[in-house]
Amino acid sequence: MKTIIIKFGGSSLADPGKIQRAAGMVAAARRRGFFPVAVVSAPADATDDLLALAAQAGGRNLSPRETDALLAPGEQISAALLALALQAEGRKAVSLTGAQAGIRTDGKFSAAAVTAVDARRLRRELAAGRIPVVAGFQGAARGGDVTTLGRGGSDFTAVALARALGSALCEFRTDVKGIYTAHPAIVPEARPIKALTYGEVLALAALGTEVRQLRAVAYAAKHAIPLHLRSSFHDEPGTLVNAAGGKPGISCLSLQKARDAALVSAVGRRLSRAHAAAGLAAAGHGAALVRAAAGAFTLRVPAESGEAALKALHAAFFAPAGR
Repeated sequence: MKTIIIKFGGSSLADPGKIQRAAGMVAAARRRGFFPVAVVSAPADATDDLLALAAQAGGRNLSPRETDALLAPGEQISAALLALALQAEGRKAVSLTGAQAGIRTDGKFSAAAVTAVDARRLRRELAAGRIPVVAGFQGAARGGDVTTLGRGGSDFTAVALARALGSALCEFRTDVKGIYTAHPAIVPEARPIKALTYGEVLALAALGTEVRQLRAVAYAAKHAIPLHLRSSFHDEPGTLVNAAGGKPGISCLSLQKARDAALVSAVGRRLSRAHAAAGLAAAGHGAALVRAAAGAFTLRVPAESGEAALKALHAAFFAPAGR
């Protein structure tokens, strides 16, 4: 049975139209011969809204246990709605909580670690021809208490299920089309990247770029789970993340704003001093090399020059004739 995990972020489930579009993507995977398992986040802003209610009801010192019990239903709402949308498409589907899907955790509320995944229920549902829709971000501790996995925890749910089921692929569907050579809002010429290594995505995450939850990517790397970062709104190829490495060079750039400076970083494969020197030259006056390694280097530039330096490095490393 060739399973695929398809995880949807909250912005992809923000209204009925988006939920129906997500259902269409899951159903399309089934038509392609996969046995899909969907993993869902809470609808956009639902978690923040629930936390605001908790602050109003319980003040500042909130019980971690009750906070987890409050937040977990956000994902369960998404799971039920997506299951209903799949049923409306003529597919058999069943929504499952994290506990029902076999996610077992330690007892650390709000930042629980997954200790085991019992995939028997999922396998039974798949064998019966149903599409499981799993509430991400949550599991159950040994005593049965609901626990949550921390911010971005639905990503970890997805990769944990992928490993437990031996899935061919773990697909992340969000409101972006994949990873770009730089942030397209700053660098309009930035282009999508077809493939990256786990190491490159981990480096981006460590630099503060919100590509995916760091723990989830590290887990995928450890267990060789291929990841596919794609849009919930388009059928474009997106970015494949696996262990395969290409030729040496810069893959992408990121920009961070510090208090009195900006940090421009380049991430790639087998980078040399020559790459860092070229970056310094492109960034211009006032740039300084902060750190350099085989997988990334970072330049510090004046705060007001950050975006200009990012554009200059992109022009230097990603000329139209480049990759």
